[in-house]
Amino acid sequence: MPKIIHPSSRKQAAPHSSGSTVAMGFVTGLVSGAAAQGIDPSKLLARAGIARAVLKQPGARVSLLSYAALYNHVAESLDDEALGLFPQPMRSGSFEFLARVTVGSATLAEALQRMVRFLSIVLPDIQIVVSRRSELASIEILEIRKLWPKRNDPRRIFAHEWLLRLIHGLCCWLIDRSIPLDGVIFPYARPAHAADYASIYTAHYVFEGPRLAAGLQANILDAPVNRDETALAAFLVGAPGRISTLYRRDREIFRRVRDIVSQTMAEPISLDDIAGQLHISRRTLQRRLTLEGHSLRSIREAMRRTRALAKLEQSNSSIGQIASELGYSDATAFYRAFRSWTESGPRQYRQKMPKGRTNMTIKR
Repeated sequence: MPKIIHPSSRKQAAPHSSGSTVAMGFVTGLVSGAAAQGIDPSKLLARAGIARAVLKQPGARVSLLSYAALYNHVAESLDDEALGLFPQPMRSGSFEFLARVTVGSATLAEALQRMVRFLSIVLPDIQIVVSRRSELASIEILEIRKLWPKRNDPRRIFAHEWLLRLIHGLCCWLIDRSIPLDGVIFPYARPAHAADYASIYTAHYVFEGPRLAAGLQANILDAPVNRDETALAAFLVGAPGRISTLYRRDREIFRRVRDIVSQTMAEPISLDDIAGQLHISRRTLQRRLTLEGHSLRSIREAMRRTRALAKLEQSNSSIGQIASELGYSDATAFYRAFRSWTESGPRQYRQKMPKGRTNMTIKR
């Protein structure tokens, strides 16, 4: 396992304060595979609401939603969820299967093992190695053969950016928490958009390494995977492009809103109330939640579902008590919501579920 450089003594760029937008270097990288195949990216950009002229403006930025839409349009047009970056395409549906094979894991370590095996099939020219030694673990990405004509080919740069983002983002989602990277070595020269790396990966990065290597604390590999099929269905909406919008270091608004909502489940709370607690305007809060693919309603309903299932499985509380604790006006409203989540009533659900059993699909 190569040593992960943690360049705390070197001056690093601060996280970009761009309001969760994407630098043009990522946009040109995203369409580089299609362009190499002779496909004019103009239509792809237009479908995502991005003017072609911005490609000639190095300092321009696009919204995360437009970037995620562009990702999906490129993948769909090429029938390649690896965006034309590799000799062998990663056919449409690969990301969904990758997510599905990892959801049943007991721990993040097991999920990564499954991830590595799956990616070795769909991306045979890339080898991914996960190592653990003492308190440090690493994820390495190696090229089995020369895939691009130049070391700093835009496709090569974006391929490494994309693959690390894919692995890291999926790992974060699987354990429902941001995973700090202690440092990353990138195997190419510093790109013009490197300032954004602090928001996407870590503030501690260096370039010109022999291979890509990302370091993280080893104990995170023991974290349990706590996602189920219902969570997966929601996660796959907007995928695979949506993975590019999640778990960025400059995107904490969802978690902050969720923390506030968790403390006020029994009583309705408005966007105005939350905005006041966060010391931002209602409009700003709404916009930032939308960029992250969430709304106050979706956050509240997801938390209601999680707590309702836990209460039914692990307590003797009555249906009425649970409905009241979750802020429903009456048991009938709770019944309707519960049936929309599980296609059964809460009483029937409880009867089928042994006491103490969790709802998570975890194999041990």
